[in-house]
Amino acid sequence: MNLINGYDPDTLREVVDPSACTERLDDLGVLRSLPALLERVWLLKVLGDLDEALEVSEQSVRVARMAGTRKDLLRARILHASVQQYRGQYAVAEQELLTCAEEAEGQEWWAVAAFAQQHLGRAYFETEDYSDARTAFKRALFLRQQAGTPDDQLESTLLAIDAADRRRVEASVAS
Repeated sequence: MNLINGYDPDTLREVVDPSACTERLDDLGVLRSLPALLERVWLLKVLGDLDEALEVSEQSVRVARMAGTRKDLLRARILHASVQQYRGQYAVAEQELLTCAEEAEGQEWWAVAAFAQQHLGRAYFETEDYSDARTAFKRALFLRQQAGTPDDQLESTLLAIDAADRRRVEASVAS
């Protein structure tokens, strides 16, 4: 079930159906498997319950560290950093996302590295660092292509690149 209806062109955040997300959150209940925890983090984040999202994301990192693979741990850390980004903790989020992207690329986990780069670009975008945002989005696009992501699934990255380009031009015209 795809809960994402699109992306806000001004924030690049997911546009979701809150009732469908709430229903899915209820379906997950108190499941404690790593996939369930990660999904709960994302749902709480997009619903705006950032305190609980942070708490569950910290739990997911602990579970991944104890019982998951290195790749699982990277995914949990990336999602945790994205919650920090939503909370306005940009410096912490950017550092963690950069570290995760570098580690994933070092392991040649292209899809995980792309996931980190996409979120890194969004963090830069929110701090109005459109040049670094564009660089991160372009890297995410390259990594997604490297991972063999079908063209129809590259749309969010292409939209993000366009948004960063548009904002860079607007910022240069305004100054």
